[in-house]
Parts: sequence; C-alpha cells; structure tokens
Amino acid sequence: MFEKHQIQLHQLPEVAAGLLETFPGQRVFAFYGSMGAGKTTFIQAICHRLGTADTVTSPTFALINEYSLPDGDSVFHFDFYRIKNLEEAFDLGYEDYFFSGKYCLVEWPEKVEPLLPENLVTVAITVADDGTRTIRAHTA
Repeated sequence: MFEKHQIQLHQLPEVAAGLLETFPGQRVFAFYGSMGAGKTTFIQAICHRLGTADTVTSPTFALINEYSLPDGDSVFHFDFYRIKNLEEAFDLGYEDYFFSGKYCLVEWPEKVEPLLPENLVTVAITVADDGTRTIRAHTA
C-alpha cells in the first residue's frame, strides 16, 4: 500500500519515486481520478523518474503514446477516455502491451477493466478543497 496526502505539484517527482520504489516489480499501473485530478501530470513525473527525455502528453486522441528510456526500453501511456467499446482496445492490440513486461501507465482504466491484467497497481488520485492531491496505490 502506498498513500500520500496533501501533495502539491512540486512534490510530484518525489511521490513518483516513492510509488516506483513501493512497487518495484510492477509494470502495469491503472490511474483513477476525475477529469482534472492530475493523472497525466503524475504520469509525466513517473516517466521522467524512469528516465525518459521525451515530452509526455496525454494520448487522448491517439489512445497510446510510447516514450523511450535511456536503456532503449519503452514506456507505454494509454488514455482510454474516448474509447467507445472494448473492440477498440482489441484493435489496438492491448495484450501485446499489457503483457510485454514494459511499463504501461493507463488513464481511464474503468473503460477497459475487463481487459486489465490481474497483477496491476491501482492508483487513485483525489483532489481536496484546497487543491492538494491524495494519491493511494495498491496491487489489485
């Protein structure tokens, strides 16, 4: 279990490091939170912590972005917000990514929950009235 409260934007790199250290063997992370909760911003911090120099943006229209790591490996960033049905995920070849052993960071996972692997980390981001975030994560 991983839990951090009253997180401000400047603390995200530290929180990203803590999340990765807490779940060192995990590669699939499902990010839950309302629109504007900071899922993409947190994923940016995670990707930079992993070492990518790429620009990390939400793949809202493309559904998936791939970022390169210094060791030649990849991180896959999914955004299923605009997906209309599970067939679109099948057409994308989701299983090739989710079971690749590479990092897969999934926004709006509730749209494809039946397809998610059993062994993943669920990350919930909530926003407090003061604008700070709480991030809770656990393995499914």
